[in-house]
Amino acid sequence: MNIYKAYSLCIHSELQLPELIETEGEADVVVRSEKLNPVTVGHDGGDRCRAKVAGVGEFVVLAGREIIVDPVANVEPALLRTILLGPVLSVLLRQRGLLVLHASGVAIDNWAIAFLGGSGWGKSTLAAAFQEKGYRVLTDDVMAIDLATGCAIVYPSYPQGKLFPEAAASLGHDVQEMLPVSQNSLKLSCSFTNRFQPAPLPLQRIYVLAKGTAHQITALQPQESFVELVRHTRSIQFMTHADVMKSHLYLCTRLMQTVSFRRFARRPELADLPRLVKLIEDDLALVHNNVTPIDRPVSVS
Repeated sequence: MNIYKAYSLCIHSELQLPELIETEGEADVVVRSEKLNPVTVGHDGGDRCRAKVAGVGEFVVLAGREIIVDPVANVEPALLRTILLGPVLSVLLRQRGLLVLHASGVAIDNWAIAFLGGSGWGKSTLAAAFQEKGYRVLTDDVMAIDLATGCAIVYPSYPQGKLFPEAAASLGHDVQEMLPVSQNSLKLSCSFTNRFQPAPLPLQRIYVLAKGTAHQITALQPQESFVELVRHTRSIQFMTHADVMKSHLYLCTRLMQTVSFRRFARRPELADLPRLVKLIEDDLALVHNNVTPIDRPVSVS
């Protein structure tokens, strides 16, 4: 078994997962490869989920403790790991009682902030821009939040992100030295090893990403925040059981009561990334100085 750490879990895996951090310890989660019997693919009560990904393989996730992988013949290992560490691991984290969002996060002043949005919305690019300025990255694309203690705690994932070549180049990376996430992926693998946040942090603010004609951060109303949380939940298609969805909606409500939400509209211009980082820093400075920015949008034309 290979032994790794991700999301504060010790993962024993028969598959090599080089994206993760090697560690030691007793298993919280076991990943094993096994030929699955032909059965109907689907969801069963929240503790058992079986899914098939065309061209990749079948996966069974059991009670938040076990992942069984049945890959198709000659599947590219990097593609298999992308699915395993993305949607499949998201299901396992949800089975463990965590709220799992399509978000990236960075650490600022011992707090976590999140960038929430769909694929291609700039979550990873913003996280990488903060890393370039000296901040630490907690997670890229899959954010796991624990609300069991009364506050929102973000668990760090693993020190790798995914960037489009244009974004990587704008941040000073040598794209010729970077590898694609998988053979047919448009994104490149980006290491956050030198500035990775290894310990969980409390979540302070969620920025919901949007496109606009100017860079502006504005308050988001509770009803809007709730819609965005449901919209950007990872692997929500597997929440078919009524009790699972009820629990999920409860966690979304708890998160709304715990952290603040802001809409972050930006022009899609990579040259403006340093200004976007400064805009968020200024917005957070209002909070740290005990100024409530509900009616004071922060903007840059």
